[in-house]
Amino acid sequence: MRISTLYIAASQRGSGLLMISLGIMEMLKASYPRIAYVRPIIADKAHEDEDIAFMRTYFALDIDYANMWVYDVADVTSLIAQNQERRIYDTIIAHVKALESSYDIIVCSGLDLDRFDAIVDFDINLRIASNLNALYIPILNAKNLDTFDLSKELTHTSNRYESLYGGKTLATFINRVDASHLATLVAKRTSPMHFYLPETAELDRPTVNDVISTLSCDILHGNPEDFRRVIMGTKIASMGLENFIQHIDEGDLVIVSGDRADIIIGTIASMYSRHFPHIAGIVLTGGLVPHRALLHLIKGLNDFAIPIVSVDTDTYTTAMALQKMPARIRPHSQRKIALAMGLFATHVDTQAIQAQLVEQKSTIMTPSMFEYMLMSRASKKRMRIVLPESEDARILQATEIVLRRKVVDVILLGKEESIKHQAQSLGIDVSSATIIDPQTSALTQGYIERFYEMRKAKGLTLEAARDAFAHGSYFGTMMVAMGDADGMVSGATHTTADTIRPALQIIKTTPDVTIVSSCFFMCMDHEVLVYADCAINQNPNAQELAEIAITSAKTAAQFGIEPKIAMLSYSTGSSGHGSDVELVVEATRITKTQAPHLLIEGPIQYDAAIDPTVARQKLPHSAIAGHASVFIFPDLNTGNNTYKAVQRAANAIAVGPVLQGLNKPVNDLSRGCTIADIVNTVAITAIQAQENV
Repeated sequence: MRISTLYIAASQRGSGLLMISLGIMEMLKASYPRIAYVRPIIADKAHEDEDIAFMRTYFALDIDYANMWVYDVADVTSLIAQNQERRIYDTIIAHVKALESSYDIIVCSGLDLDRFDAIVDFDINLRIASNLNALYIPILNAKNLDTFDLSKELTHTSNRYESLYGGKTLATFINRVDASHLATLVAKRTSPMHFYLPETAELDRPTVNDVISTLSCDILHGNPEDFRRVIMGTKIASMGLENFIQHIDEGDLVIVSGDRADIIIGTIASMYSRHFPHIAGIVLTGGLVPHRALLHLIKGLNDFAIPIVSVDTDTYTTAMALQKMPARIRPHSQRKIALAMGLFATHVDTQAIQAQLVEQKSTIMTPSMFEYMLMSRASKKRMRIVLPESEDARILQATEIVLRRKVVDVILLGKEESIKHQAQSLGIDVSSATIIDPQTSALTQGYIERFYEMRKAKGLTLEAARDAFAHGSYFGTMMVAMGDADGMVSGATHTTADTIRPALQIIKTTPDVTIVSSCFFMCMDHEVLVYADCAINQNPNAQELAEIAITSAKTAAQFGIEPKIAMLSYSTGSSGHGSDVELVVEATRITKTQAPHLLIEGPIQYDAAIDPTVARQKLPHSAIAGHASVFIFPDLNTGNNTYKAVQRAANAIAVGPVLQGLNKPVNDLSRGCTIADIVNTVAITAIQAQENV
């Protein structure tokens, strides 16, 4: 197996090196479970390299920081001055080659050329890449370049590695292109491996986190998630309150002396008014902190999520420092990361890039690979997913992420004014979501009448049907049934029954099953397993257990997991007896009869199903034992406790529950779900919906 090394480099700062590297790394993790990220040269070894720190944290790379760099600029400059440039390349080669046995692919990131002294020439990144026999990925900064100059620069850059050093350029990225020129440049490009990305102002704007880091602020109020707010502008509060608040714009960072209680209180009050924009934060200057009574008042405000920080410098000095502050993408900058990945996915042909890489077959599936697969597959055909719980902040934050990454189109249910107000309060943008208010929608009456016709034979009255549609889950479910949405995700603030009941009444089960069941994707270190049923059916009979097995196998295959079914019991083979064992024996028989193409073993104990060593002792002639991928638990008590035990004890990521057996996809969330859980479930729902198109 040949090891691939990629070398990404930009000629100047501000080209988007980290953004492009982020997109490349995200693409690679779909195919390579073990990725190393290395910067052969960093700016200063006395300080942690920010790009290395980002990659190591965000992608949870299993590599020590010390192995992620070789030299700093001072070292390189000194060696070149001593005419020892060859030593630089030899050391870098030895360092990278030493990593090859532990990693599937190595991504090297060059340092911007304007960080070096004049003694270091332009081609040092090219020479390092050549010595590593790396595939080269240059990045051009198109900002402030007209189309003629850009074409000239592109011709020079894209051919230089091959013509001078005999290397291969994998792809060339032209970043920060004027949006008005983008379509023309793409239409006239001379190579399909030239990728143009538009200038996106938000990526160049700082966040409150950047302010805190740059100015070494003391935090007076705010939570970590609030520090991710993007700063759209700054306002210095030197006027009286009545004049100042008229000049506040959306996303402003307010700079004010810490003893201006009037400005502080007035600015906070404006956050609770629908007639004023929402600021990003407040910086109090001069080392002055408000009276403790005022701070106590602020801490007691409900849902006040605006950061307030303090600095020792005066207002003028603080404002000047902010003007020079660089914008960064940090590991927890969810909004910027989602935006960057969305841009990359939209404007870059990742399949073309992957086709140029050395193909490496692997049965390994890490959690990162699985999550990337979900995002990638969902985005190939964007489906309309309705989210009825728009009052929940997690739902709105997840909505922004999937919209920015262009994974799905989102429909939010609720009052438009309230949704927009809450989104502004959270500092997020959901403007590209469709918002429908079931209380005023033209669809509502038709939905009520349709539901009444469906259920009147079971005693439902028209008035009861109208009452049911006071709940967003009924409206969302009917949207899916009527084709006005492709899938629904609910459960962040409601019970599982609240999500499933409308689905059973309106969407109903597929003809081949009699029950709705659920499964979890259990993302282990190097594989993804399917557990079922861990959320819905308490004590399934043999027929129902067989249906759960067959449906779970279909779900596994739908998401790229080869189904090898283990029908779990406290007995393996014929080693035990009793009604519980006989239930699994009968369920296994039914499954084999109804789906003879499936690979299945049962009854079997968990250890024999997953551990090849144990399997050789208990079932030596089984093709499934020791290699199972779909685990069917005999009852809810066993399944629910097992998935939670494995989740906690093995640090597994549990994605689900994923509902199975419905005619159209509706999926349930845990009320304790995270934003990442919602994003993954939305992607899963979209993939399920694609099957119905």
